[in-house]
Amino acid sequence: MKVDVKGIHHVQLCIPPGTEDQARSFFSGILGFQEIEKPESLKPNGGLWYQMGEQELHLGIENIPLQKGKSHPAFEVAQLNTVKKYLLSHGIAVKEETEIPGLSRFSFRDPFGNRIEFLEKTT
Repeated sequence: MKVDVKGIHHVQLCIPPGTEDQARSFFSGILGFQEIEKPESLKPNGGLWYQMGEQELHLGIENIPLQKGKSHPAFEVAQLNTVKKYLLSHGIAVKEETEIPGLSRFSFRDPFGNRIEFLEKTT
């Protein structure tokens, strides 16, 4: 059998309980991501959902320590250098990533320690 993957539907990151307003300030306010309504059946769990092109970003509630690992979603963006300058102007530290042919990229941490990568195709 071969698993027929159609694509990625969503990526989930975790935020601590009670931090939805802080997450909304960062993801909606600073990053400008478009929040979408969660299904009624999942609203009691807390968290937030965002539309990311054809995919979704889910912020789930979990009581975990700040993340410092390598795991991360990578989002393709337009005007990567402009985005980087914008994040820096909001006091968000960015980390230059190892070069990959055909891609420019950097990463940063959200207020909860989740690593996020932004990249742009160069060819």
